[in-house]
Amino acid sequence: MNEKKTMNRARSLITSSDLKKLAAIVFSISVLSVVSSCSINPATGSPNLVLMSQAKERAIGLEEHEKVLASMALVQDEELLAYVTEVGNKVASVSHRPDLEYTFTVIDSPEINAFALPGGYVYVNRGLLTYMNSEAELAAVIAHEIGHITARHAVQQQARGKLAQTAATVGGFVTAVATGSGYVGSQISDVASIWAQTGLSGFGRDAELEADSLGAQYVLNAGYDPMAVIEVITVLKNQEDFNKKISNNSGSYHGLFATHPRNDRRLQEAISAVGSLAESQITEVDNTKFRENIDGLIVGQSQGSQSTETRNRYYQGLLGYTVVFPSDWEVSETTTTVTASLAGVGSITIEAQRIQENIEPRLFIRDKMGIAGLQKSEALEQYRLIGHTGISQSSETSNPERIAAIYFGPRVYTFRAEILDPSAVDEIDAQLLTSIRTFRAIQRGEAFSGSEARIKYVQASEFFDFSVVARSSKIANYPEEMLRLLNGYYPTGTPKEGEWIKLVE
Repeated sequence: MNEKKTMNRARSLITSSDLKKLAAIVFSISVLSVVSSCSINPATGSPNLVLMSQAKERAIGLEEHEKVLASMALVQDEELLAYVTEVGNKVASVSHRPDLEYTFTVIDSPEINAFALPGGYVYVNRGLLTYMNSEAELAAVIAHEIGHITARHAVQQQARGKLAQTAATVGGFVTAVATGSGYVGSQISDVASIWAQTGLSGFGRDAELEADSLGAQYVLNAGYDPMAVIEVITVLKNQEDFNKKISNNSGSYHGLFATHPRNDRRLQEAISAVGSLAESQITEVDNTKFRENIDGLIVGQSQGSQSTETRNRYYQGLLGYTVVFPSDWEVSETTTTVTASLAGVGSITIEAQRIQENIEPRLFIRDKMGIAGLQKSEALEQYRLIGHTGISQSSETSNPERIAAIYFGPRVYTFRAEILDPSAVDEIDAQLLTSIRTFRAIQRGEAFSGSEARIKYVQASEFFDFSVVARSSKIANYPEEMLRLLNGYYPTGTPKEGEWIKLVE
């Protein structure tokens, strides 16, 4: 018995001793882990808490870049992208991390924003480009985002465990009034990447100031005047002030300063610390190439920037209706009819005709279209329109047909949708019915192919007046204010004779 007690006591002593040693080892490993995680920031030279290598940073950037491409529409303009890439590479080559392979992308969004992903991925929204007025301002926007990359702001935020928290708590980060459409929206919910969501929402005042300071340094190194940083932030601040005035919304690009940029002491000090170009260093930038690439750029919402469903949407501008056809179906049209079809699957034809007498849509199908005995017969009520639909059999081919009639204004729109694949009748019919249910009037200011508002450069005359040119502008809401914002003359000011001015047509 005594021997057993002695053995238990020994085990107890050994366990206690081992636990003390284990605790010491764990503590040492923790200290070493923290020390090894504190790397030197390549842009600032200061120690930062970082939990990943540069190789890992690049791998994350590539993975998140693919998510951005999958969830956001891109501007399909190779010349514009090549120009943005040219300016971007010029700035990146003189940054603190020129060894990164930088990728520049133009997002087809009307919202006024830009963001960056770790590893060298920079994104500029089309909406932001429309407010730039020189190559130096474009360089300043890109340089700010490169500053976030070189200072590893996103990586630092991830190390502090704030990345997912920031993305989850940001409800909306920017408001953009899209010229001509009155569109107001948040881009953050459209992108699948948490890293991109965090970049869109910003990294806090200190990090944004650091990015501005680094951006000004890179702009200077690239041969541009660093005051372009102030100029571009002034344009963005004016847009924010205008948004507050008309909508009481305080959202902004990366959370801009509460004060006006020219009065913000910390910003002025950050830019002044970079220095200024000597006369001999100034590179005379010819903005002709800048204007050539911005001229014709869509202002506000575009058809391509809308969702995948919306990009399959057909617009009949003459009759004022729109409908979403099934994906990949080929569309052909005449003045009053449109047909969408996919070989071996089905086809749907919409035809417009005047309403001759006041009868309900169900009776129109029976009496005017000559189709009786509908199967799956049901009334339609959509977008304040009434109609009726059901299944019949084609008198010509004996194939099943989805039939519908919808009243819109003085016309009735008839739908004849034939199902060609007998092995997938229910599936195809579901697609056809879904398509019919999307039929509606084109909303005021809604953009569709060929109707988008676009920038056109002209030279100001001696008596140029924003209030006068606003009367013939395609801008639907606040045309004078929007033209001033687009040209950097908000809230007051008049361009000199011969100065290049952006109009919206």
